[in-house]
Amino acid sequence: MERFESRILEVVGTRNIPSPEDFPRWPMLRLNVERIFDALRNRELPYGRAGITCDDPSLLDDPQLTIRHVDLRAWMTRFYPSHRPAFLFDDIERQLHPAISVEAVQALLADREALRAQLADHQREIEALRKEIRRQGPPERVLPPRSETTYLNIVGGLLTLLLGKSPSGTPYSSFETMEAVISALIAHHEGRPGISERTLWAKFAAAKRQVGAA
Repeated sequence: MERFESRILEVVGTRNIPSPEDFPRWPMLRLNVERIFDALRNRELPYGRAGITCDDPSLLDDPQLTIRHVDLRAWMTRFYPSHRPAFLFDDIERQLHPAISVEAVQALLADREALRAQLADHQREIEALRKEIRRQGPPERVLPPRSETTYLNIVGGLLTLLLGKSPSGTPYSSFETMEAVISALIAHHEGRPGISERTLWAKFAAAKRQVGAA
């Protein structure tokens, strides 16, 4: 209807409210104007002159009577939420359900962005933990005390045989030192869990102490 504004003003002239016969094609025009003037008289809708708001009832008959865009928009949102003319509301606002305000939509969008940011932070933290776990390798299994004792006794017993001699003085193996045993193990099984010089020295030393204590 905005494109017929000049025609409407020409027909209405100095009158505030059109008569029912003026625009038979638009029966709602007179009703909407009456609603606006009712809101002005009851001080529900601020008004003024030449764009300056002032509470002066004499202006209700003044041809220079004006209503600010933001005031008309707020009044319609409150009292006529299902009416959203294009000159006051954008396309998105006109498509919204009357029970849903623009402020509510903006709040939901802000919450969604905040949740997205939190999710991205958590995903980065999870990825950092995964990288750290891969860097550290699989966790070392802790044996129960009884199982560890059994394991140390077996290792200690094998070391005694590898490095020991028969009653007649014949060596049980060609290995003369624990260092030689460790070197051979690394040469044949390097890269396997536990097969490193540092770990083997520690475990063999503990095994020898266990056999000696027994």
